[in-house]
Amino acid sequence: MMPNWNGHFCKCGEVGFDEATEPPNAELQGLRERIEPWLAALMQSEHLSLLVGNGLTTAAAYGLGTKPAPMSRPTFGCTYADKVTAYAESTAKRCERGKANLEDDFRTAQVLIEALTLLEDKQAAAWEAAYSKALRDLIKSVLDTERGIGKALADKSGEDTSGLLDLLLSFANRPPTRERLELFTTNYDRLIEHACDNLGIRILDRFVGVITPQFRASRLSVDLHYDPPGIRGEPRYLEGVIRLTKLHGSLDWRLQDRAVVRTPLPFGPADSFPTGLDDPYRSLMIYPNAAKDVETLAFPYAELFRDFVGATCRPNATLFVYGYGFGDDHINRVIREMLTISSTHLVIVSFNNCDGRLQTFIEKTGHEDQVSLLVGGHFAGLRTLTDNYLPRTLVEPLRQRKAAIAAARGAAIPTAPSTAPVPATPATPTGGV
Repeated sequence: MMPNWNGHFCKCGEVGFDEATEPPNAELQGLRERIEPWLAALMQSEHLSLLVGNGLTTAAAYGLGTKPAPMSRPTFGCTYADKVTAYAESTAKRCERGKANLEDDFRTAQVLIEALTLLEDKQAAAWEAAYSKALRDLIKSVLDTERGIGKALADKSGEDTSGLLDLLLSFANRPPTRERLELFTTNYDRLIEHACDNLGIRILDRFVGVITPQFRASRLSVDLHYDPPGIRGEPRYLEGVIRLTKLHGSLDWRLQDRAVVRTPLPFGPADSFPTGLDDPYRSLMIYPNAAKDVETLAFPYAELFRDFVGATCRPNATLFVYGYGFGDDHINRVIREMLTISSTHLVIVSFNNCDGRLQTFIEKTGHEDQVSLLVGGHFAGLRTLTDNYLPRTLVEPLRQRKAAIAAARGAAIPTAPSTAPVPATPATPTGGV
Protein backbone atom coordinates (compact mmCIF):
# COMPACT_ATOMS: atom_id res chain seq x y z
CA MET A 1 0.00 0.00 0.00
CA MET A 2 1.38 3.41 -0.95
CA PRO A 3 1.88 5.78 1.98
CA ASN A 4 0.35 9.21 2.32
CA TRP A 5 3.27 11.31 1.08
CA ASN A 6 1.76 14.44 2.61
CA GLY A 7 1.75 13.07 6.15
CA HIS A 8 4.09 11.48 8.66
CA PHE A 9 5.04 7.88 8.03
CA CYS A 10 7.88 5.46 8.49
CA LYS A 11 8.94 2.21 6.88
CA CYS A 12 11.65 0.35 8.74
CA GLY A 13 11.94 -3.31 7.89
CA GLU A 14 8.49 -4.78 8.36
CA VAL A 15 7.31 -1.74 10.33
CA GLY A 16 4.77 0.44 8.56
CA PHE A 17 3.17 3.59 9.95
CA ASP A 18 1.08 6.26 8.28
CA GLU A 19 -0.34 9.43 9.82
CA ALA A 20 -1.99 11.90 7.47
CA THR A 21 -2.31 15.03 9.59
CA GLU A 22 -1.04 14.98 13.16
CA PRO A 23 2.55 13.99 14.01
CA PRO A 24 2.84 10.67 15.86
CA ASN A 25 3.67 10.24 19.52
CA ALA A 26 6.82 8.15 19.82
CA GLU A 27 6.08 7.00 23.37
CA LEU A 28 2.37 6.26 23.07
CA GLN A 29 2.66 4.40 19.79
CA GLY A 30 5.81 2.48 20.64
CA LEU A 31 7.70 3.74 17.61
CA ARG A 32 11.03 3.98 19.39
CA GLU A 33 10.98 0.32 20.37
CA ARG A 34 10.49 -0.63 16.73
CA ILE A 35 12.62 1.92 14.88
CA GLU A 36 15.71 2.39 17.09
CA PRO A 37 16.86 -1.28 17.04
CA TRP A 38 16.42 -1.36 13.25
CA LEU A 39 18.56 1.75 12.76
CA ALA A 40 21.12 0.46 15.28
CA ALA A 41 21.50 -2.73 13.25
CA LEU A 42 21.93 -0.78 10.01
CA MET A 43 24.56 1.49 11.57
CA GLN A 44 26.64 -1.58 12.35
CA SER A 45 27.05 -2.28 8.64
CA GLU A 46 30.52 -2.91 7.32
CA HIS A 47 30.45 0.32 5.28
CA LEU A 48 28.43 3.30 6.54
CA SER A 49 27.84 6.57 4.66
CA LEU A 50 25.83 9.68 5.51
CA LEU A 51 24.57 12.08 2.81
CA VAL A 52 23.22 15.42 4.02
CA GLY A 53 21.75 18.36 2.13
CA ASN A 54 20.51 21.84 2.86
CA GLY A 55 17.87 20.41 5.18
CA LEU A 56 20.58 19.80 7.79
CA THR A 57 21.57 23.48 7.93
CA THR A 58 17.90 24.49 7.94
CA ALA A 59 17.09 22.15 10.84
CA ALA A 60 20.13 23.30 12.84
CA ALA A 61 19.29 26.97 12.28
CA TYR A 62 15.67 26.61 13.34
CA GLY A 63 16.69 24.47 16.31
CA LEU A 64 18.98 27.24 17.51
CA GLY A 65 16.40 29.96 16.93
CA THR A 66 18.03 31.61 13.91
CA LYS A 67 17.14 31.87 10.22
CA PRO A 68 18.68 29.71 7.49
CA ALA A 69 19.83 31.03 4.12
CA PRO A 70 16.82 31.45 1.80
CA MET A 71 18.67 29.87 -1.18
CA SER A 72 16.38 31.84 -3.50
CA ARG A 73 16.92 31.87 -7.25
CA PRO A 74 19.09 34.75 -8.56
CA THR A 75 17.90 37.57 -10.78
CA PHE A 76 20.63 38.52 -13.26
CA GLY A 77 18.92 41.55 -14.82
CA CYS A 78 20.69 41.24 -18.18
CA THR A 79 19.64 40.65 -21.75
CA TYR A 80 18.30 37.09 -22.22
CA ALA A 81 17.64 36.77 -18.44
CA ASP A 82 14.12 35.55 -19.16
CA LYS A 83 15.54 32.95 -21.54
CA VAL A 84 17.88 31.70 -18.81
CA THR A 85 15.02 31.36 -16.33
CA ALA A 86 12.80 29.57 -18.83
CA TYR A 87 15.53 27.15 -19.88
CA ALA A 88 16.41 26.36 -16.25
CA GLU A 89 12.76 25.56 -15.53
CA SER A 90 12.41 23.38 -18.63
CA THR A 91 15.57 21.49 -17.70
CA ALA A 92 14.22 20.78 -14.23
CA LYS A 93 10.92 19.51 -15.66
CA ARG A 94 12.69 17.36 -18.24
CA CYS A 95 14.68 15.73 -15.44
CA GLU A 96 11.44 15.25 -13.43
CA ARG A 97 12.79 17.32 -10.55
CA GLY A 98 9.83 19.69 -10.30
CA LYS A 99 10.83 23.29 -9.65
CA ALA A 100 14.18 24.67 -10.76
CA ASN A 101 16.67 25.82 -8.12
CA LEU A 102 19.52 28.32 -8.04
CA GLU A 103 22.02 25.77 -9.34
CA ASP A 104 19.90 25.35 -12.48
CA ASP A 105 20.05 29.12 -13.00
CA PHE A 106 23.81 29.27 -12.43
CA ARG A 107 24.44 26.36 -14.75
CA THR A 108 22.30 27.86 -17.52
CA ALA A 109 23.87 31.30 -17.11
CA GLN A 110 27.31 29.75 -17.30
CA VAL A 111 26.47 28.10 -20.64
CA LEU A 112 25.17 31.43 -21.95
CA ILE A 113 28.35 33.26 -20.88
CA GLU A 114 30.53 30.71 -22.64
CA ALA A 115 28.42 31.05 -25.81
CA LEU A 116 28.57 34.85 -25.71
CA THR A 117 32.33 34.71 -25.17
CA LEU A 118 32.70 32.38 -28.13
CA LEU A 119 30.71 34.78 -30.31
CA GLU A 120 32.71 37.74 -28.96
CA ASP A 121 29.44 39.37 -27.93
CA LYS A 122 29.68 42.49 -25.77
CA GLN A 123 27.02 41.06 -23.44
CA ALA A 124 29.52 38.49 -22.14
CA ALA A 125 31.18 41.01 -19.81
CA ALA A 126 27.82 42.17 -18.45
CA TRP A 127 26.78 38.60 -17.78
CA GLU A 128 30.05 37.80 -16.02
CA ALA A 129 29.53 40.82 -13.75
CA ALA A 130 25.93 39.78 -13.03
CA TYR A 131 27.01 36.19 -12.39
CA SER A 132 29.69 37.34 -9.92
CA LYS A 133 27.19 39.59 -8.12
CA ALA A 134 24.72 36.70 -7.79
CA LEU A 135 27.48 34.51 -6.36
CA ARG A 136 28.47 37.21 -3.86
CA ASP A 137 24.83 37.51 -2.77
CA LEU A 138 24.69 33.74 -2.29
CA ILE A 139 27.91 33.75 -0.28
CA LYS A 140 26.64 36.59 1.90
CA SER A 141 23.41 34.74 2.70
CA VAL A 142 25.27 31.54 3.59
CA LEU A 143 27.79 33.43 5.74
CA ASP A 144 24.90 35.20 7.47
CA THR A 145 23.50 31.79 8.36
CA GLU A 146 26.87 30.69 9.71
CA ARG A 147 27.08 33.90 11.70
CA GLY A 148 23.63 33.36 13.18
CA ILE A 149 24.38 29.77 14.16
CA GLY A 150 27.72 30.75 15.68
CA LYS A 151 26.11 33.55 17.70
CA ALA A 152 23.31 31.28 18.90
CA LEU A 153 25.83 28.68 20.10
CA ALA A 154 27.85 31.38 21.86
CA ASP A 155 24.73 32.76 23.57
CA LYS A 156 23.86 29.26 24.77
CA SER A 157 27.44 28.74 26.08
CA GLY A 158 28.06 26.05 23.48
CA GLU A 159 24.87 24.12 24.31
CA ASP A 160 23.40 22.64 21.15
CA THR A 161 19.62 22.68 21.40
CA SER A 162 19.20 21.68 17.77
CA GLY A 163 20.52 18.12 18.03
CA LEU A 164 23.22 18.58 15.36
CA LEU A 165 26.08 17.48 17.61
CA ASP A 166 24.19 14.40 18.78
CA LEU A 167 23.48 13.49 15.16
CA LEU A 168 27.17 13.62 14.23
CA LEU A 169 28.18 11.70 17.35
CA SER A 170 25.70 8.92 16.57
CA PHE A 171 27.36 8.35 13.20
CA ALA A 172 30.98 9.34 13.82
CA ASN A 173 31.65 7.08 16.81
CA ARG A 174 31.91 3.88 14.84
CA PRO A 175 33.33 0.76 16.50
CA PRO A 176 37.11 0.68 15.93
CA THR A 177 36.77 -2.58 14.01
CA ARG A 178 34.65 -0.90 11.33
CA GLU A 179 35.62 1.47 8.54
CA ARG A 180 35.37 5.21 8.95
CA LEU A 181 32.11 7.02 8.46
CA GLU A 182 31.97 8.48 4.95
CA LEU A 183 30.13 11.82 5.23
CA PHE A 184 28.98 13.48 2.00
CA THR A 185 27.32 16.88 1.76
CA THR A 186 26.00 19.07 -1.04
CA ASN A 187 26.18 22.19 1.16
CA TYR A 188 28.59 25.05 0.58
CA ASP A 189 28.67 26.13 4.25
CA ARG A 190 31.09 24.87 6.93
CA LEU A 191 28.52 23.78 9.52
CA ILE A 192 29.78 20.21 9.63
CA GLU A 193 33.41 21.29 10.02
CA HIS A 194 32.42 23.69 12.81
CA ALA A 195 30.46 20.99 14.63
CA CYS A 196 33.33 18.52 14.30
CA ASP A 197 35.72 21.10 15.78
CA ASN A 198 33.42 21.45 18.79
CA LEU A 199 33.19 17.68 19.22
CA GLY A 200 36.88 16.97 18.69
CA ILE A 201 36.19 14.82 15.63
CA ARG A 202 39.10 14.57 13.20
CA ILE A 203 38.26 15.12 9.55
CA LEU A 204 40.02 13.39 6.69
CA ASP A 205 39.56 14.99 3.28
CA ARG A 206 41.66 15.31 0.15
CA PHE A 207 43.35 18.55 1.22
CA VAL A 208 47.01 18.36 2.20
CA GLY A 209 48.99 21.20 3.74
CA VAL A 210 48.90 23.67 6.63
CA ILE A 211 49.32 27.24 5.37
CA THR A 212 47.53 26.70 2.06
CA PRO A 213 45.94 23.22 1.98
CA GLN A 214 45.72 21.91 -1.56
CA PHE A 215 43.28 19.40 -3.01
CA ARG A 216 44.98 16.17 -4.03
CA ALA A 217 43.73 13.49 -6.39
CA SER A 218 45.10 10.72 -4.15
CA ARG A 219 43.02 9.47 -1.24
CA LEU A 220 46.17 8.42 0.60
CA SER A 221 45.69 10.87 3.45
CA VAL A 222 47.30 10.57 6.85
CA ASP A 223 45.25 8.19 8.96
CA LEU A 224 45.60 7.18 12.60
CA HIS A 225 45.43 3.71 14.12
CA TYR A 226 46.11 2.19 17.51
CA ASP A 227 47.07 -1.23 18.88
CA PRO A 228 44.52 -2.66 21.34
CA PRO A 229 46.00 -3.58 24.76
CA GLY A 230 47.45 -7.07 24.75
CA ILE A 231 47.25 -7.45 20.97
CA ARG A 232 50.24 -6.94 18.74
CA GLY A 233 50.26 -6.57 15.00
CA GLU A 234 46.51 -5.89 14.70
CA PRO A 235 46.05 -2.10 14.53
CA ARG A 236 42.52 -0.72 14.58
CA TYR A 237 40.98 2.51 13.42
CA LEU A 238 41.17 5.37 15.87
CA GLU A 239 37.76 6.44 17.13
CA GLY A 240 36.30 9.86 16.34
CA VAL A 241 37.64 10.16 12.78
CA ILE A 242 35.49 10.65 9.67
CA ARG A 243 36.01 11.19 5.96
CA LEU A 244 34.29 14.33 4.66
CA THR A 245 33.50 14.93 1.00
CA LYS A 246 31.82 18.17 -0.11
CA LEU A 247 30.32 17.11 -3.42
CA HIS A 248 29.47 20.64 -4.58
CA GLY A 249 32.52 22.43 -3.23
CA SER A 250 32.78 24.93 -0.40
CA LEU A 251 32.82 28.65 0.30
CA ASP A 252 36.51 28.52 1.21
CA TRP A 253 37.68 26.63 -1.91
CA ARG A 254 39.50 28.74 -4.48
CA LEU A 255 41.08 28.15 -7.86
CA GLN A 256 44.66 29.46 -7.81
CA ASP A 257 47.19 28.73 -10.55
CA ARG A 258 45.13 25.77 -11.78
CA ALA A 259 45.13 24.24 -8.30
CA VAL A 260 42.23 23.97 -5.84
CA VAL A 261 43.20 25.35 -2.43
CA ARG A 262 41.37 26.02 0.82
CA THR A 263 41.71 29.60 2.02
CA PRO A 264 41.50 30.79 5.65
CA LEU A 265 37.90 31.80 6.29
CA PRO A 266 36.46 31.66 9.84
CA PHE A 267 33.05 30.19 10.54
CA GLY A 268 30.54 33.05 10.28
CA PRO A 269 33.15 35.81 9.79
CA ALA A 270 32.43 39.47 10.41
CA ASP A 271 31.28 41.59 7.49
CA SER A 272 34.65 43.32 7.42
CA PHE A 273 36.60 40.06 7.05
CA PRO A 274 38.15 39.75 3.56
CA THR A 275 36.68 36.79 1.70
CA GLY A 276 39.09 37.04 -1.24
CA LEU A 277 36.28 36.91 -3.79
CA ASP A 278 36.96 39.86 -6.05
CA ASP A 279 36.13 37.66 -9.04
CA PRO A 280 34.01 34.73 -7.76
CA TYR A 281 33.02 33.74 -11.29
CA ARG A 282 36.59 32.62 -12.01
CA SER A 283 37.87 31.70 -8.55
CA LEU A 284 35.11 30.35 -6.29
CA MET A 285 34.95 26.55 -6.44
CA ILE A 286 31.30 25.64 -5.95
CA TYR A 287 29.25 23.52 -8.31
CA PRO A 288 28.50 24.30 -11.11
CA ASN A 289 32.01 25.42 -11.77
CA ALA A 290 32.69 28.35 -14.09
CA ALA A 291 36.19 27.20 -15.11
CA LYS A 292 36.94 27.51 -18.80
CA ASP A 293 38.90 24.37 -19.58
CA VAL A 294 37.66 20.80 -19.42
CA GLU A 295 40.60 19.75 -17.25
CA THR A 296 39.65 22.03 -14.37
CA LEU A 297 35.92 21.45 -14.86
CA ALA A 298 36.37 17.73 -14.25
CA PHE A 299 38.70 18.41 -11.33
CA PRO A 300 37.89 18.23 -8.46
CA TYR A 301 34.23 17.25 -8.97
CA ALA A 302 35.02 14.04 -10.82
CA GLU A 303 37.26 12.95 -7.94
CA LEU A 304 34.61 13.83 -5.36
CA PHE A 305 31.92 11.79 -7.10
CA ARG A 306 34.34 8.93 -7.56
CA ASP A 307 34.63 8.89 -3.77
CA PHE A 308 30.84 8.85 -3.46
CA VAL A 309 30.51 5.92 -5.85
CA GLY A 310 33.34 4.00 -4.21
CA ALA A 311 31.88 4.42 -0.72
CA THR A 312 28.29 3.48 -1.52
CA CYS A 313 28.30 1.03 -4.43
CA ARG A 314 29.82 -1.96 -2.68
CA PRO A 315 28.43 -4.95 -0.74
CA ASN A 316 27.27 -4.61 2.87
CA ALA A 317 27.00 -0.81 2.61
CA THR A 318 24.36 1.39 4.22
CA LEU A 319 23.62 4.95 3.14
CA PHE A 320 21.71 7.35 5.43
CA VAL A 321 20.21 10.39 3.71
CA TYR A 322 19.14 13.43 5.75
CA GLY A 323 17.82 16.75 4.46
CA TYR A 324 18.61 16.00 0.81
CA GLY A 325 15.87 16.98 -1.66
CA PHE A 326 16.68 14.48 -4.47
CA GLY A 327 17.10 17.32 -6.94
CA ASP A 328 20.50 16.27 -8.31
CA ASP A 329 20.37 13.59 -11.00
CA HIS A 330 24.07 12.84 -10.74
CA ILE A 331 23.60 11.89 -7.08
CA ASN A 332 20.30 10.05 -7.58
CA ARG A 333 21.89 7.92 -10.27
CA VAL A 334 24.60 6.73 -7.89
CA ILE A 335 22.03 5.84 -5.22
CA ARG A 336 20.04 3.80 -7.76
CA GLU A 337 23.20 1.97 -8.78
CA MET A 338 23.94 1.22 -5.12
CA LEU A 339 20.56 -0.46 -4.65
CA THR A 340 21.29 -2.92 -7.47
CA ILE A 341 23.62 -4.62 -4.98
CA SER A 342 21.32 -6.78 -2.87
CA SER A 343 23.26 -6.42 0.40
CA THR A 344 23.04 -2.60 0.46
CA HIS A 345 20.43 -0.52 2.27
CA LEU A 346 19.15 3.05 1.99
CA VAL A 347 17.65 5.05 4.87
CA ILE A 348 15.91 8.34 3.97
CA VAL A 349 14.97 10.91 6.60
CA SER A 350 13.07 13.80 5.03
CA PHE A 351 10.92 16.71 6.23
CA ASN A 352 8.45 16.26 3.36
CA ASN A 353 7.96 14.89 -0.13
CA CYS A 354 10.37 17.47 -1.62
CA ASP A 355 7.80 18.74 -4.15
CA GLY A 356 7.15 15.18 -5.30
CA ARG A 357 10.81 14.34 -6.01
CA LEU A 358 11.09 11.83 -3.16
CA GLN A 359 7.98 9.94 -4.26
CA THR A 360 9.20 9.90 -7.86
CA PHE A 361 12.58 8.59 -6.80
CA ILE A 362 11.11 5.79 -4.66
CA GLU A 363 8.53 4.67 -7.23
CA LYS A 364 11.04 4.56 -10.09
CA THR A 365 13.90 3.05 -8.13
CA GLY A 366 12.16 -0.02 -6.75
CA HIS A 367 14.04 -2.32 -4.35
CA GLU A 368 11.49 -1.57 -1.62
CA ASP A 369 12.98 -4.14 0.77
CA GLN A 370 16.28 -2.24 0.68
CA VAL A 371 14.79 1.17 1.52
CA SER A 372 13.73 2.53 4.92
CA LEU A 373 11.78 5.78 5.15
CA LEU A 374 11.21 8.30 7.93
CA VAL A 375 9.19 11.13 6.40
CA GLY A 376 7.56 14.11 8.09
CA GLY A 377 8.48 16.96 10.39
CA HIS A 378 8.24 14.70 13.44
CA PHE A 379 10.84 12.19 12.25
CA ALA A 380 13.10 14.73 10.55
CA GLY A 381 13.30 17.12 13.50
CA LEU A 382 16.91 16.85 14.66
CA ARG A 383 16.04 16.87 18.35
CA THR A 384 13.27 14.29 17.98
CA LEU A 385 15.39 12.11 15.71
CA THR A 386 18.40 12.03 18.02
CA ASP A 387 16.42 11.70 21.25
CA ASN A 388 14.07 8.93 20.12
CA TYR A 389 15.23 7.05 17.05
CA LEU A 390 18.99 7.17 16.53
CA PRO A 391 20.97 4.70 18.65
CA ARG A 392 23.33 5.93 21.36
CA THR A 393 26.49 4.76 19.70
CA LEU A 394 28.70 5.85 22.60
CA VAL A 395 26.95 3.61 25.15
CA GLU A 396 25.86 0.79 22.84
CA PRO A 397 28.93 -1.43 23.57
CA LEU A 398 28.43 -0.94 27.31
CA ARG A 399 24.74 -1.73 26.97
CA GLN A 400 25.49 -4.96 25.11
CA ARG A 401 28.08 -6.06 27.67
CA LYS A 402 25.68 -5.22 30.50
CA ALA A 403 22.97 -7.35 28.89
CA ALA A 404 25.41 -10.26 28.45
CA ILE A 405 26.59 -10.06 32.07
CA ALA A 406 23.03 -9.79 33.37
CA ALA A 407 22.01 -12.84 31.32
CA ALA A 408 25.01 -14.85 32.55
CA ARG A 409 24.41 -13.94 36.17
CA GLY A 410 20.71 -14.60 35.88
CA ALA A 411 21.43 -18.15 34.71
CA ALA A 412 23.90 -18.73 37.56
CA ILE A 413 21.63 -17.51 40.38
CA PRO A 414 19.72 -20.44 41.98
CA THR A 415 15.98 -20.36 42.30
CA ALA A 416 14.85 -18.53 45.41
CA PRO A 417 13.52 -20.75 48.20
CA SER A 418 9.80 -21.08 48.61
CA THR A 419 8.11 -18.72 51.07
CA ALA A 420 5.46 -21.30 52.08
CA PRO A 421 5.37 -22.11 55.82
CA VAL A 422 7.35 -25.20 56.87
CA PRO A 423 5.30 -27.73 58.81
CA ALA A 424 6.33 -28.17 62.44
CA THR A 425 8.44 -31.24 63.26
CA PRO A 426 6.84 -33.44 65.92
CA ALA A 427 8.68 -33.48 69.24
CA THR A 428 10.86 -36.47 70.02
CA PRO A 429 9.67 -38.30 73.19
CA THR A 430 12.15 -38.20 76.03
CA GLY A 431 10.65 -40.74 78.38
CA GLY A 432 10.43 -44.58 78.18
CA VAL A 433 7.46 -46.65 77.34
